[in-house]
Amino acid sequence: MSVRKKITSLALLSSTALVAATPGLAQDAAQSTENQIKLEEIVVTATRRATMVQDIPYNISALSGSEIDDMKMIDATEMLRSIPGIVVADRGNRNAATKNDIRIRGLNVDGAARGDYAASSAPTVATYINDTPVFANMMLKDLERVEVLRGPQGTLYGSGALGGAVRYITRKPVLGEFSGTVSGTGSSTKGSGGISWTGDVVLNVPLGDKIALRAVASHLDNAGIIDYVNVYELDNSGAPVIPGDINDTDASYKTVKDADTAEIDFLRLSAFMEVSDAIDISLMYTTQSDEAGSRRATAEGFLDGYGNEYGAYTSGSVQLEPSEADLEMFAAEINVDLGFATLTSSTSHYDVHGSAISENTGFYAQKNWLGGLYYNSPRPLARADRSFGDKAFIQEVRLVSDNEGPLNWVAGVYYQDQDKTVGQTSTLAGYKAWASQMFGWMSPGFGYDENDNDFIYTDLSKVKETAVYGEVTYDIGDSLHLTGGMRWFDSSVSSDAEVQLPFWDSLASWAPARTVTESGKKDVLFKGNISYDVQDDTMIYATISEGYRRGGAAAVPTTGNFAEDPAWLAYGSDSVVNYELGIKGSSDRLRYSASVFYVDWSNPQINTATSNWGFFTAANGDTAATKGVELEMEGQLSQALHYSFGYAYVDAKLTSDFIAPTGAVIAEDGNRLPGIPKHTLNVALDYTKDITSDIVMVTRLDGYYQSDTKNYINNTHPTYGQTHSGFSIWNASLAFTKDNINVTLFAKNIFNQAGMSASYSAAYMGTDPSQNYFGSGAKHEITLPRTLGLAVSVDF
Repeated sequence: MSVRKKITSLALLSSTALVAATPGLAQDAAQSTENQIKLEEIVVTATRRATMVQDIPYNISALSGSEIDDMKMIDATEMLRSIPGIVVADRGNRNAATKNDIRIRGLNVDGAARGDYAASSAPTVATYINDTPVFANMMLKDLERVEVLRGPQGTLYGSGALGGAVRYITRKPVLGEFSGTVSGTGSSTKGSGGISWTGDVVLNVPLGDKIALRAVASHLDNAGIIDYVNVYELDNSGAPVIPGDINDTDASYKTVKDADTAEIDFLRLSAFMEVSDAIDISLMYTTQSDEAGSRRATAEGFLDGYGNEYGAYTSGSVQLEPSEADLEMFAAEINVDLGFATLTSSTSHYDVHGSAISENTGFYAQKNWLGGLYYNSPRPLARADRSFGDKAFIQEVRLVSDNEGPLNWVAGVYYQDQDKTVGQTSTLAGYKAWASQMFGWMSPGFGYDENDNDFIYTDLSKVKETAVYGEVTYDIGDSLHLTGGMRWFDSSVSSDAEVQLPFWDSLASWAPARTVTESGKKDVLFKGNISYDVQDDTMIYATISEGYRRGGAAAVPTTGNFAEDPAWLAYGSDSVVNYELGIKGSSDRLRYSASVFYVDWSNPQINTATSNWGFFTAANGDTAATKGVELEMEGQLSQALHYSFGYAYVDAKLTSDFIAPTGAVIAEDGNRLPGIPKHTLNVALDYTKDITSDIVMVTRLDGYYQSDTKNYINNTHPTYGQTHSGFSIWNASLAFTKDNINVTLFAKNIFNQAGMSASYSAAYMGTDPSQNYFGSGAKHEITLPRTLGLAVSVDF
């Protein structure tokens, strides 16, 4: 078949599958009650070939872009919560672009409080936009589908796919069709005094018979819900205003209502060109800009320095904590039909960077640094300006055999050149102005920094990876299928990291700490799979697969008054071996999959801090393991009533003591891994009814539940150890479709569950009036409160 015919067939099959899987689609809802009661398969490309999801012999889920649109999903966190067994730390818009907090099969060691800054280590779950491995606060606009691959995907997806992979597949331009959609959403959230809104435009434009363009533009404006009730008034230098005497502890405070606003601008431009029956070219450019006014976290229940308790949806921070992030990405794909196989070249480049301000005064207070190191300045304000950057060039060439015959294979080469930066500048705002008057012996250039900086950290990591990979499937008869895969890789990491303590340059035996390291690893990852078709519609399978994550280095001082053990300077790679048994089946009315798994994790990395002074670093533990059960099913109870159900049980624990490089025990054998609930549950139900001959109503209800989680890997740690209670989130919507117009009323988090994903305790960042700190950095990061909204879309 020509490439064009393959793409056309795939598009038709995908469209049929999406309509069947989501009966409430706006365009085709009017015919839904006339269709037969039958579930069609969804086509995915996770195996690098177009395959029915039920024919893939391992655990994979797919969510159609139409279903995402119909359910009015607000962000990637909500979308991933709808997929069984996927856990995401919900930190709001401020942190959504900073750190990948997706967790699959329990593979997470980072404490919940470590989500405030970008880490130099790689995440445990790889995220892709089409074939580009990039993490960003992806807007869910004009997607064909989202694919979630559970378990290590080392052979096809390489480093970082330790726990699995999430692939966002965008819609391509359609040849010969002029079409588009204009849509808008307005909503109100409990605790907010404003209205949130989103506006979207999608346009598909043909340029003759062989070329088509597609444009997607979106703007999001979210009203905040958190009131910052004791924010310092600042002067032109960014220091707290002095209302009277310079040594007076009085300060001017203000309240900032609904501080955690968010604005996102998104644009995607795509082009598709059919050069001939055998060759096609796709081009895509994406840009996204995020701005958040502050953090979605509440200090409810904590005390300020005057003994007053903070209320609901309030923050005790003495400064705002805004953030910004920008994504720019270009991708080109060329497909050539060679007859026996399809040759694909995928080239991409991306650049993601951002910054955020974090309130650190409470951290300094609990370390007793305000009084012990900085002489109890009257209006302490410790600000951490954090930045991150990630840019890469990726080239992949692969050859995928035709699906005909008993032998099918995929072979490819992969190259990635990545630069990753992480930085922080800590400032004691206004300290110089006060200290230079109070202490005469602090002459200029002695005892303080001209810019009030007391800590500067930078880390530039260069990562290069070259890989050759392949998978071969052989059919023994009609029922038995064997798959073997391998990936040879050559990965190198060079790190140039530096720590400076400007305040202490002249007061202590100190020199900037700079660490330049290089490390590399060459290895082979393997995958083996056997599947057996018990019947035409039932398959059992067994899989053994491996995953790998690169190592790296950090900068810590090893000499002077702030010296740390040199063992903290570098951390090694970690790896997993996954064992999985599963069954998949389907009928006209039912589709299901079930699996049991065990994952053996060697040398797990944890983003942590040095034991003496808390410098950023990472360390390797010895061993951990996760085991569990995953169940997913979907079906039609009648022509009009459709349901889905998912459940996952995960037992994730250390299987040996987690020992710091210095020999101290960070966490003991048997401790639960943080942020991992043992039980998660997903349910959804939708009902379609013809109101009149041309108006269709679709009612939807969906729910998510997760059991309790741990805040930190050491469950008994006096500062970080805490248990977050389990919670459930229920959503509902009512949609009406007439011709090309769809109107949807929706409610998110109906019962207004707080849903904590991280806690910063009073012992970690709380108030301390004895050091003149009357605010509080203690907080709980929560899910979005109850939100009611209206969405309207018009197709043309």
